[in-house]
Amino acid sequence: MTYLISSDCPAAPAGQRLRALLQRPGILPMPGAHNGLAALQAKAAGFEALYLSGAAMTASMGLPDLGIVTVDEVAFFVRQVARAAGLPVLVDGDTGYGEALNVMHMVRCFEEAGAAAVHIEDQLLPKKCGHLNDKKLADPADMAAKIQAAVRARRDLVIVARTDAAASEGLDGALARAKRYVEAGADVIFPEALTTPEMFRAFAHRLPGVPLLANMTEFGRTPFLTAAEFAALGYKIVIWPVSALRCAARAQADLYATLARDGSTEAMLPRMQTRAELYATIGYADYEALDSSIVATVVPEMPARGTAG
Repeated sequence: MTYLISSDCPAAPAGQRLRALLQRPGILPMPGAHNGLAALQAKAAGFEALYLSGAAMTASMGLPDLGIVTVDEVAFFVRQVARAAGLPVLVDGDTGYGEALNVMHMVRCFEEAGAAAVHIEDQLLPKKCGHLNDKKLADPADMAAKIQAAVRARRDLVIVARTDAAASEGLDGALARAKRYVEAGADVIFPEALTTPEMFRAFAHRLPGVPLLANMTEFGRTPFLTAAEFAALGYKIVIWPVSALRCAARAQADLYATLARDGSTEAMLPRMQTRAELYATIGYADYEALDSSIVATVVPEMPARGTAG
């Protein structure tokens, strides 16, 4: 199967497919996939939806996650991840890249690139990873206006409102903001950087009926919890934003260190994906078969003797 054949592509829009997954019982796990290859590997492992992290995208570009990338740069990642796996993708939309009109532009660009959902956060630029300190928050009314703008611009896109208020305004402040964002039209609420299972449970208890997203990032403020544990606490989606990139980055660092030391990659062969494994992952044979079925050499017939032309 390849994305080049229309019958191999999902018929329903990505947002509709994500909404159908959210209607099912249980929690929806969304591992981070920072490029098309990671998306294919996550799909092969059995996942049905993916997360595209701003931190992972910028790190893969050699940049910090400070809101300095553009809509078009992110859309490039959206296209490759959505196209490669054909799965619904939730995209990190940072602060929306500006005010209401910028948010609407972002929504249109991401949806056209194949996104199923986007989350917008209530920080001010320069925004930070949600698990760092000294985050500056937007006025709740301004954030609500962005949510309303996003809802007005979307066709099928699921709108996720992230609030970073728990660290500075406490659980009450984060809940007040979340309720306002739901009233503005948000489909899902993402309370960032909650620090205990009790906080997760309390937030869900005080916001009944609203789908909630939990962020299980490593090296942050949230303790390690499993997908099943988040489900028991009242959450509908769980993401692991940068896990795949962190593992890939460590492996690359080990490779370069080995190559610099030994002048050879031979010691790393047991840790490498083989050529056959890589080709199987990216569907190399499928593309070759498709090409062979379309492009065939046609040998022209010799014209009859004495005919014109």
